[in-house]
Amino acid sequence: MSNSSTLPNPSSLVTSLRTSCATCSMHQLCLPMGLGENDMDKLDEIIGRRRKVPRDGYLYRMDDPFTNLYAVRVGHFKTYQINAGGEQQITGFQMAGELLGMDAISTDRHHCDAIALEDSEVCEIPFPRLEELFGTMPILLRHFHRMMSQEITREQSVMLLLGNMRAEQRFAAFLVNLASRYMARGYSSTNFQLRMSREDIGNYLGLTIESISRLLSKFKKQGLLTVSNREIVLLDPVTLKAMAAGTETCG
Repeated sequence: MSNSSTLPNPSSLVTSLRTSCATCSMHQLCLPMGLGENDMDKLDEIIGRRRKVPRDGYLYRMDDPFTNLYAVRVGHFKTYQINAGGEQQITGFQMAGELLGMDAISTDRHHCDAIALEDSEVCEIPFPRLEELFGTMPILLRHFHRMMSQEITREQSVMLLLGNMRAEQRFAAFLVNLASRYMARGYSSTNFQLRMSREDIGNYLGLTIESISRLLSKFKKQGLLTVSNREIVLLDPVTLKAMAAGTETCG
C-alpha cells in the first residue's frame, strides 16, 4: 500500500524551510533594527538558502570565488590561513549572529578557510543582490559599514593581544570576549561551552596547548573559574576583566 499520504507536501516543505529574517532569533545581531516590514520582506527575498555545514566541514576555502556572505544562524566556525611555514594560523572564531565572508569583498576571492566547529547552519546572502538593496535601504548600508568597522576593530584587538600582552592577559581577554558575545545573544555570560579545542585556542592566542592547560589550572586554583571538559564557569568576571585590561595581574 502506498504511503504517499504521509509524506510532506513539497511546496509546504519549501515554505517551512524558507529563512525568515524577521523571525530568526539572531536577526537583531546580524541585521539592523528599524527596518520596516516591506524592507524586511525585500531582505528575505534575497536570502539564497539555509545551508547546513557538518562539524569539520568547510563553508569556503582560501581562493574560492566570492559570491555570498554568510550569516551564522546556528553553530560556531573558525577561520584560518596557512602561513609561510605551511602551518595553520587561526584568525578568528565566529558564532551565531555574525557574518562570514567579508574578507573577500575587495578581491572577489576568499583569503582564508572557514570550517565548522560543530554541526552548523548559515544563511547565504548573495552579495550582488545585497549591494542592490544598499542603494534603496540606507539603514542597511550603515549597518553593514558598522559590522565591517567592528571586524576591523576586532582584528586590531587581536594584533594587540598577540603583540603586547602576557599569556595570562591574553587568555583572560579571550574569555572576557567570549562572555560578552554570549551575553549579547541572550546566553549566560558566566557559564558556557568552549566550542573550540584547547589546541585551537592556543593557536589563536599564540600559545601552546600546554600553556592553555596551565592557565586553566592556574585560573581555577585562584578561584577565577571552574572547568569541566569544555564547560567553563566564570566565578570572578570582574577580576578577569581587570586582568584583560591590564589593571590587575595574575599572581
